[in-house]
Amino acid sequence: MNKTYDLFGFKQHNSSMYNVVVNGLAEAFNKTLCKLLKKVVSKSKRDCHDRMEEALREYRTNHCMPTQETPYSLVYGVKVVLPLERQIPSLQLVIQEGISDKENARLHLTEVEALDEKRLESHQSLECYQA
Repeated sequence: MNKTYDLFGFKQHNSSMYNVVVNGLAEAFNKTLCKLLKKVVSKSKRDCHDRMEEALREYRTNHCMPTQETPYSLVYGVKVVLPLERQIPSLQLVIQEGISDKENARLHLTEVEALDEKRLESHQSLECYQA
């Protein structure tokens, strides 16, 4: 396994099996993922591996209650472009594709700056939700 970690540049972090605080986020995500998979997998349950991408897309594009943001938007700082929007161009795509490279770079820079503020607001919202 260490050779595989080195080959792909992974870093392994071990945690105690019974440390609820450390494993809580992973367990909560696994529970959510299982619920989503139950909704998208057929009754035979043989297509679980084929439907994993669909379940993860569903998770990443749904708003979270504590942060009021999607996980995708918190990571990348923009709204997700769904596969359907690629086939039927949305205003977001038209705007992105109709600008020059210089303008695009300037827009990306302002989006990165705004992303820090968005993450801070989401973190504050999460703290209020937990309190």
